[in-house]
Amino acid sequence: MKLYLVPTPVGNLGDMTFRAVEVLKSVDLILAEDTRTSAVLMKHYGIATPLQSYHIFNEHKVLEGIIAKLESGMAIAIVTDAGTPGISDPGFLLVREAVRHGVEVECLPGATAFVPALIDSGLPCDKFVFEGFLPHKKGRQTRLAAVAAEERTCIIYESPYRLVKLLEQLMEVCGEERAASVSREISKLHAETVRGTLREVHTHFAAKEVKGEIVVVLSGKEG
Repeated sequence: MKLYLVPTPVGNLGDMTFRAVEVLKSVDLILAEDTRTSAVLMKHYGIATPLQSYHIFNEHKVLEGIIAKLESGMAIAIVTDAGTPGISDPGFLLVREAVRHGVEVECLPGATAFVPALIDSGLPCDKFVFEGFLPHKKGRQTRLAAVAAEERTCIIYESPYRLVKLLEQLMEVCGEERAASVSREISKLHAETVRGTLREVHTHFAAKEVKGEIVVVLSGKEG
């Protein structure tokens, strides 16, 4: 019995590793955040392993059944729509429960959006804080204040529809001159990274329709 966490490309399908394909072909079942999205990837690589839906809206409900399958001797892999499971995506609850039941767990190395965004930003990456998605309402101002006071580089995920609003809020708490970088569509045809002050980055994205997954990298507060 073994649970594999398998990273999938955040954009370019060529970023899939040989080992990831081998594991997905060898397991008994693949848990997928969106089976329709994952089916495209599986077809591209000739993977015929059965898929089962596993996402934030059903993970509590199906968790016990998945653990039972693992304890019966099945090998199961979990994938998300893009990137590494458990990083702002489903996966943590299953891993925690698997470990609690003595199930072997292995996370394969592979794609995750924040690493290339951090490196591309040109901001210090020897020490950084990963915030993921900030709360939409309750607790948001508290997290924004913590980000503003943080001396290490901060990484924030955001949807394209909320990016401009986030940049406006960051300008309010950090000041318009704080250095920042925004990456979108990482590894895709229209990949873009915009660097500058928060004001400059905001001006750029406020003047256009924003598309794609977004990673905001914010410089730390100067001590």
